[in-house]
Amino acid sequence: MKSVMRYSEAFKLQVVRELEKGRFASAFEAGRAYGVKGQGTVGYWVRRYGKDHLLGKVVRVMKADEQAEVQALRKRVRELERALADAHIDLRLDDAYLQIACRAAGIEDVEGFKKKHAGKP
Repeated sequence: MKSVMRYSEAFKLQVVRELEKGRFASAFEAGRAYGVKGQGTVGYWVRRYGKDHLLGKVVRVMKADEQAEVQALRKRVRELERALADAHIDLRLDDAYLQIACRAAGIEDVEGFKKKHAGKP
């Protein structure tokens, strides 16, 4: 039967502190020195209890009104992105319709036609 080792929180924190102070070169070495059996156990403790558990994470502290403003701004950005996408589609459709109309009217120089009639209704 395999025995299961349970380690106290204080023991785990002690191992992690020693590792963070640089006493050991690796989590594996710290585990071996303290007699921890599992190969990844000390690494797990470091991720869970160590100072490095906050690296790569962004912590923002905001007041309630700031959070509401951020949400409103994000919603506005989504609306503007949709409007911009719609405008691009409309522009492409207008261009395609102009190409078709010019072909139907026998106009070969579409760019010249655009420049000649730019801004005219």
